[in-house]
Amino acid sequence: MSGFMTDLLNYAFLQKAMFTSMMVGIICGVIGCFIVLRGMSLMGDAISHAVLPGVAISYMIGVNYFYGAVVAGVLTSVGIGFVSEKSRIKNDSAIGIIFSAFFALGIILMAKAASSVDLTSILFGNVLAVRSADMWTTLAIGTIVLLTVIVFYKELLVTTFDPTLAATFGLPNRLFHYAVMVLLTLVTVASLRTVGIILVVAMLITPASTAYLLTDRLPAMIGLSALFGALSAVTGLYVSFNYNLSSGAVIVLAATAMFLLALFFSPKQGLLWRSMRTSSNRKAVRNGN
Repeated sequence: MSGFMTDLLNYAFLQKAMFTSMMVGIICGVIGCFIVLRGMSLMGDAISHAVLPGVAISYMIGVNYFYGAVVAGVLTSVGIGFVSEKSRIKNDSAIGIIFSAFFALGIILMAKAASSVDLTSILFGNVLAVRSADMWTTLAIGTIVLLTVIVFYKELLVTTFDPTLAATFGLPNRLFHYAVMVLLTLVTVASLRTVGIILVVAMLITPASTAYLLTDRLPAMIGLSALFGALSAVTGLYVSFNYNLSSGAVIVLAATAMFLLALFFSPKQGLLWRSMRTSSNRKAVRNGN
């Protein structure tokens, strides 16, 4: 550990990787809470894959991949909404159709793009290769996401837990739904260099699900999810740097390890304690009889 800390103090690329990965872990954890509570995990998976053609086109025309990815993500969310609203196709089927088409188009465009190495890193992530521009882009996106959640926290809370009550209050449920989609797209773009398109959905879902097992209060869930996302990023960066492993994959495995600990040992929802309580109740019933 001391060797890693020494390298962290001495090497700028490692400092950028640490800052960027922590920021990604935090914003994925925050927006992931609303994705999990709204039952939109499949949508998160769809958008994370559907940004690929936008990234590929950006590289082909020589602009920052941020712009192409955001446009592709927004088009995906709008397309899914259009298909599910204007036809008999249900939402999950619409998600499968649209994101598969976008991802397939992205694969074709990726093969045509000149910068295939960069696109491969976008697919699987390489946090140790983060550039200064990527770091500042991540910081800007993180600031936008966090400020939006803070400013519109009450509206997001009501539209997430009780859309009917929100409509009664005059809140535009559909507008906030698409606002969450835009935030999800931004977070996905911010995560490309760190964990890649393939694994970003894990960082959106796993820390939030871990926090969900530990608390019933949304503010606590958001805080815990952000903490678990940041810890996963730091742990994954440390392990991947020291053992020459894929950074994105190790970050996701670190998040999964935290989820498994919560799944088994959570005070209220943990499988171990639930099993012990069930066994104790059965003994009490038998003794009572």
